[in-house]
Amino acid sequence: MRWLAAVLLVSALTMPALTGCGAVADEPPEPRPTLPPPRPAVTGEDTISLACDETEVRIPGSPSGLAPAGTFARLDSLSSPLEVSGRIWSDQDERMYVGVVCGVRTAEQFATLVAKSSLAAYRGKPALHWTTRTGVRSFMWLERPGTAVYIGATPGLTSEIRPIATDITADASVDVTGR
Repeated sequence: MRWLAAVLLVSALTMPALTGCGAVADEPPEPRPTLPPPRPAVTGEDTISLACDETEVRIPGSPSGLAPAGTFARLDSLSSPLEVSGRIWSDQDERMYVGVVCGVRTAEQFATLVAKSSLAAYRGKPALHWTTRTGVRSFMWLERPGTAVYIGATPGLTSEIRPIATDITADASVDVTGR
């Protein structure tokens, strides 16, 4: 079932927009009223770079009001062992996790990566969201083949997931091997 959902999501994301008569839309849709942009999660110009293969992901170096609290290299929710690299920030008992998961090559593989997760789309890319048994709300999207971006937060910081996701950028043209 999850495989079928992944195939439908990939098909929907790659098909051209159709008009009511079945023709490809030539003009962009009418603009809809939008919500104000989320407040920036970055408190300064600093960013942290994490990499998978040739893709560099830049994350906010200082999420608003949070202090650095270490790193992580594992996500227990993943159904297969993959390379994980991330940072942790905290404010008393609340924690925010931001990182990359390396090795996911296809949307189908991504869709089956976390049991009991919900499949969605973020920036036109496959995304998953779930809550761990310890209460961490998790969100992850497949940025590029080989690189997924992960954000997790304890209940008191879930409102920060969207602003941090908005501030994350990726660049595939960077040579992270040093050659």
